[in-house]
Amino acid sequence: MKDKRIGILMGGLSAEREVSITTGDAVFKALTERGYIATKVFVDRDIDQVLRQEPIDVAFIALHGSYGEDGCMQGLLELLQIPYTGAGVTESAIAMDKLKTKELFRLHNVSTPPYYVVESEQLGDLEEIHGSFGYPAFVKPRRQGSSIGTGRANDLEELRGACEEAARFDTAILVERFIEGREVAVGLLDGRALGAIEIVPKSGVYDYKSKYQKGRSDYHLPARLSPTRYAGVLRIAERAVRAVGGASGGARVDILVSEGENEYVLEVNTLPGMTPTSLLPKIAAGAGLDFGDLCEAMLARASLKIGRSSRTISSSFPTAHDDQSALSASTDLHDAL
Repeated sequence: MKDKRIGILMGGLSAEREVSITTGDAVFKALTERGYIATKVFVDRDIDQVLRQEPIDVAFIALHGSYGEDGCMQGLLELLQIPYTGAGVTESAIAMDKLKTKELFRLHNVSTPPYYVVESEQLGDLEEIHGSFGYPAFVKPRRQGSSIGTGRANDLEELRGACEEAARFDTAILVERFIEGREVAVGLLDGRALGAIEIVPKSGVYDYKSKYQKGRSDYHLPARLSPTRYAGVLRIAERAVRAVGGASGGARVDILVSEGENEYVLEVNTLPGMTPTSLLPKIAAGAGLDFGDLCEAMLARASLKIGRSSRTISSSFPTAHDDQSALSASTDLHDAL
């Protein structure tokens, strides 16, 4: 493992570029401190040329948002036969698309808030489309992360404003029924829940600033739920990941836990943030994995997911179709969980 050249892919072309750089810097520091040969690879539109000119043995994907989290980068790495961390092409694309994710949730009986989708060119008919859907509503770009372009609407005027803001980031806008409840995130490793954390944003809304600026949110680990309900939330998160096709390495599932008996899954994150304020590292720490352990566990699961590699790859990085799965590359650590 430690004689492999690890490229940490960071930056990218999405609105989450700065978050990605913070994630990449943290991962680079953790791996180099543990003796790995790592290099930062800043992603731009010439990334295919960069990877051909300065070949790497394995890619640690520290990208977020479009062209990095949505299957595009995963597809390029499959073509170049470079094993990579995280989910494969299909799972990444589905999880990034909030509409397709919700459709699969419904198919697999995973509860999610009621919703509809409006295209940017339909905003002139928004009042008719919204109809009796009711308020408050929560608005999101269909394919975006980090709460960028999201907003709450309490009436038609606010709904128009929120949809116009979301349309800056996507041509399709998801409108959800706003549900009062606790914000809970479940961290997973290879589809197995590590634990759940409760987030209490001081502003009342878990927006971009609440996520990435220290002191903007309070956290409760484990989430303040009864043992029975806590176990149920972990099971729901695992079901949600299976619904989108599974997720290799680290993942996070965002859930609303209502005061009643209902839990609503909002989304699956196949490349969750690894910044100092990010939730997956906090949850992993509660399960006994410090940040370096988590990075190593994610790296150990790097693999190609489509067919067999035509390039010689160390047995430390088996493809998804090998008899020995990528999970076995770090058996001792996984058993410790």
